[in-house]
Amino acid sequence: MERFTIVQSARVVPERVVTNDELATFMDTSDEWIQPRTGIRQRHIVSTEDTSDLAVGVATKLLNQAGLTADQLDFILVGTMSPDTLSPSVAQIVQGKIGATNAFAWDLSAACSGFVYTLSMASALLTTRYQRGLVIGAEVLSKLVDWDDRSTAVLFGDGAAGVLLERTEAETGLLAESLKTFGERSEFLTAGQQRNANYFAGELKAADPYFKMNGREVYNFATREVPAVLNEALAKASLTPDEIDYYLLHQANGRIVSSIAKRFGQPIEKFPTNMAFYGNTSAASIGILLDELREAGTIKPGQTIAIAGFGGGLTVGALIIKV
Repeated sequence: MERFTIVQSARVVPERVVTNDELATFMDTSDEWIQPRTGIRQRHIVSTEDTSDLAVGVATKLLNQAGLTADQLDFILVGTMSPDTLSPSVAQIVQGKIGATNAFAWDLSAACSGFVYTLSMASALLTTRYQRGLVIGAEVLSKLVDWDDRSTAVLFGDGAAGVLLERTEAETGLLAESLKTFGERSEFLTAGQQRNANYFAGELKAADPYFKMNGREVYNFATREVPAVLNEALAKASLTPDEIDYYLLHQANGRIVSSIAKRFGQPIEKFPTNMAFYGNTSAASIGILLDELREAGTIKPGQTIAIAGFGGGLTVGALIIKV
């Protein structure tokens, strides 16, 4: 076991809510089409905020809730595929804005697996030498969405969430994990292409910053590979699916969650969802769900949870955690 405790969790989402009906006012779609296929009813969209603004809000909440000052942090890790800039990273901007003078900071880009991968990295840091850190998933996906492409525009939302972790001697933390990458299938989900405009580059195609997704391939990937990594992580932890209290999956599509629950032979009640209210927020989605469940008292100390992310890369990962 890699021992740590989740001291606090927090989430921040933009105030602006965009419903399916509002999307239907400027694109050829409808709530009747979107909801049955995705489970999404609305999403939060930024007005003037960028990714670091949401992440700073999460970091500030976490510190205030814990009664800590920023200089007591050892590290800040941010999972994101929609940073403000390539440099500085979102994590570095957060570190500077909150005054975390003793913390190192970096971003991890693993798309919708970002929170899982980043939490795994934080667990290793706490186990080896550090005492306390923040893990944040933060996304402003609305800047990567082509709002004329109804196949992707209806899916995504903006938001951020995170956890404050501390090293502990208690029997809590990471029991097992399984992380996998399938780069040979990377073309099935892409975003943020950049153009090399240097003098020597020759004739290059124009950059396309927007989401491009093969929905069928991503659906098949998720419903096949998420059960595989969950089973592998459970085997490493010497646990059965029945021994997991809750499965927190990346909130991309209600059908994917239902399919995975069915494959596991587990009641759908053990697979909570909230994509109806947020859409797909990539690296933020699991953190938002975790915070809501902790706030509601659904997830309690002593429980064992599984979290799993999947998406661009293509990436997939599962962690088994004693909370």
